[in-house]
This record gives sequence, structure tokens and C-alpha cells, in this order.
Amino acid sequence: MVAFGSLGAVGTYSNITSVFHRSATALGVVSAGEGATLVLALVLVGLTMLGQSSPAAVRVGLWTLPAVASLTGAAVAKTTTEAVVFAITPMAMCVSAEGMGLLARRIVVYRTGVDAEAQRRNAAVIQKLAYHRARAANHPDEDARKDSELESWKLAKRVGTGDALLGSHLVDVQRERMTAGADAALAGMFALPVTAPAPGVTAAPEPLAVEGAGEEGVTPPVTEEDTQVTPEFETAPSEPVTAVTPPVELPVTLEEIAAVAGVPAPAVGEPLTDAQLVVVLRHLRYLDDPPLSYRQAVAAFREAGFVGGEQRVRRAWGSLMSHEESEA
Repeated sequence: MVAFGSLGAVGTYSNITSVFHRSATALGVVSAGEGATLVLALVLVGLTMLGQSSPAAVRVGLWTLPAVASLTGAAVAKTTTEAVVFAITPMAMCVSAEGMGLLARRIVVYRTGVDAEAQRRNAAVIQKLAYHRARAANHPDEDARKDSELESWKLAKRVGTGDALLGSHLVDVQRERMTAGADAALAGMFALPVTAPAPGVTAAPEPLAVEGAGEEGVTPPVTEEDTQVTPEFETAPSEPVTAVTPPVELPVTLEEIAAVAGVPAPAVGEPLTDAQLVVVLRHLRYLDDPPLSYRQAVAAFREAGFVGGEQRVRRAWGSLMSHEESEA
């Protein structure tokens, strides 16, 4: 991308030199167009790699400066053909700058799972939406309330636009609902029927044979002596009775799971390997009973401060589920 933009700068320098026959003038045009665009591109890449959104001036400048250089080239050209060529040449740097910024942004989203640019846009939309909702509810002017009501519905369409993480989370929610529905349907289809006794048939207990009874199956009356219960064991009053407390089962720690898996203990805030991601997800999944779902485990993963892209976490979860199914 840098080489492509450099070729555009060389072309602009050659075009301006052919018109003014002064290298200083050509270098000034190149610096004002391609050079300034390159500076803004480096600023964009640096901010993106730091996980921050780019200011509006940087994003506007990436297109404004090459456009100014294009207009300059078209204005100094002597013929229409030269004007077209001179106008197209500076746009190479614009494409290169946007490409570098987009690639850096995608790398950061893949590695960390955080899209700062999408968060900036959604925050701005939600802020405007909150203002217009309050204005539509409490403004004294009726026309102002109607305008804010209409504007609120327009802004509602833009909430979450371009947020890939929001889309993946919504898909996970729907997947869990479909899984629960399918499980309930299959449980109803394949449940075994309970065999009940035939109506009117009651199983009677067998009569007890009592020695000395006059008739078979007749139980003699119970006397007071029969109701006395002799304790089998007697405890001396002086001897205290000690209650046996069952041992408390301590939860398995993350370090113990990592040691069993043969990987270094995962650290918060540091990039994790695929094996470490599986260890962390296994630990978080079984912290509660019943075990956590994918969405709950990912939320706990982010809240704990672990670092991992959405796709890598999804692959690690699939590996964990496959391992559990094989064990089952």
C-alpha cells in the first residue's frame, strides 16, 4: 500500500514538473497532497492499533487532501486528457491510506474483539436518541416534540449498524433459543410413557401371620408393652456427641486446569494461545451450576479482562464442546 501511494506521489510530481518546470513547485504540491495524506494515514493506523477511534478531522482529511491535489492537477493541465490524468493520479494515496486504516482496524477487531470505530458511531447515535426521546417527552413546544419523535425513529434504524459483534451476539441468542426449543420438542417426542395400574385394581398387602392368632390373617390388638421401644445404644450424658462435617469440595482453580492441560497459566490482559483460550473457557463454564452457555461464558471472559478475538474464542468454544461430547 505504501508503494502504491508512493507511485502516485511520483506521478503527481512528474505531472506538475511538466507544467511549471520547477521541482520546488512540484514538491510543494506533492507535500500538500500525498505527503499530508500519508501523515494522516499514519495517525489513523496508530490510533486504530491503540484501540481508539479516529477524530473526524483525520477521516475527512484522508479524502479532502487528495481531492485538493486532484483539483490542482486538473486546473494546471493544458488539455482535457492531461486534466483527467492529473486528477486521477493523487487518488492513489487516498486509496492506500484508507486501505491501511481498514486493515489495521480489522486486525485489532480480530485480536481483541473490540471495534472502537463501531462503538464511537453507536455511542453518538445513542446519545442523539436519548436527547430526542427526552425532548419528545418534555419539551414545551408541541412542534418540537413531534420533530424529536420523528427523529427518534430515524435514529433507531441506525443503532448497531456496522457492529459485527452485536450481530454475532444476537445470532448466539437466537441459536440458544432454537436449541432450547428443539430440545423440548425432542424430549416430548422421545419421552418413555409411564405404565399405570389398570383402573379398579388395587394391590393389597399380604396378611401377616401372627403366632397364636385364632384366625389366619387377623392381627391381635396392640398392647402398651408392645409400644415400648428399648434403645439399642445408650450414650452417657457426660460424653459429648460430635457431629461429622462432610469435607468441603474446593473448586478447581484456573492454574490447576492449565497445569493439567500442560500450558502456561493464562494471564489477564495478555494475548492467549488457542490452548489457553480453551483452558479459560473451561474454567469459566464450570464456575456455576448449571454450566454457563456460550454467551454467558463470553460475557464472563470479557468481564474478567482476558484478551481474545471473537472468532478465536468461538473456535476455542467449539473445541471445548467437541471434547465434552467425546468424553460423554
